[in-house]
Amino acid sequence: MAEMWLVAAPVALVGLFIGSFLNVVIHRLPKMLEAQWAAECHQLMHPDEAPKEQAAYNLVVPRSACPHCGHQIRWYENIPVLSYLLLGGQCSNCKAKISLRYPFVEIVTGALFAYCAYRWGWSWQTAAWCAFCTALVALTFIDWDTTLLPDDITLPLVWLGLIVAALRWNTEVTLINAVWGAVAGYLSLWSVYWLFKLVTGKEGIGYGDFKLFAALGAWFGWQALIPMILLASVIGAIVGVAMKLNSSLREGGYVPFGPFLAGAGVVSLIFGSASILRVVGL
Repeated sequence: MAEMWLVAAPVALVGLFIGSFLNVVIHRLPKMLEAQWAAECHQLMHPDEAPKEQAAYNLVVPRSACPHCGHQIRWYENIPVLSYLLLGGQCSNCKAKISLRYPFVEIVTGALFAYCAYRWGWSWQTAAWCAFCTALVALTFIDWDTTLLPDDITLPLVWLGLIVAALRWNTEVTLINAVWGAVAGYLSLWSVYWLFKLVTGKEGIGYGDFKLFAALGAWFGWQALIPMILLASVIGAIVGVAMKLNSSLREGGYVPFGPFLAGAGVVSLIFGSASILRVVGL
């Protein structure tokens, strides 16, 4: 057991730094996509106009800065968790409060990395499942903030799940089960989407949810889909009711479903899909 902790500790440290980078991804990727879509729409409406030059904005440029005063964050102010504690949770320049979510994302990512390393040791399995956890953390917070599940993350997650199964790095899911898991995951929510739209005339779920569920099917196999969708639906309904009673629902009265799908994926990773059925009473 001690030897496994010697593996888990450095991997957890890597997870903390990955979590720090995920905070950048969560904040910037939706803005990058919106800018891209706006530029494409403008180009379609004005095909004769030369594209306007825009200031570089990506996951690397510009450097991270305080949103209140523009103070550029120095390297020693960006050490996961530690910098937050040393700064007292506030900007070193203007003393504006820094959201607790930044260290929370770092800690969650580090903890998931530690779990994977503790379970699988130094192996390709650990690397694969750490990548899986990284994607789910990013998707959870992006969807909660913006109701977007970017193809830039969901589609590679589908393919990575299939590749991991093909390479036998995921010893619990065969390639055929992974393929049918991806197919069933996508088509099941796609069918629910169209049935709901035909009955109500409204869109009750987004296309990103189809792709995320397909990714979960690729990683866990088709057998795990029903337990995961049950858990995600039950927890989502409970949270939705609680937010409604608390008058904290956003405009339109909806709750993004992606975070609950991602949560079901994490539960399946740690406890197995069979445990989900026991949780929901089946």
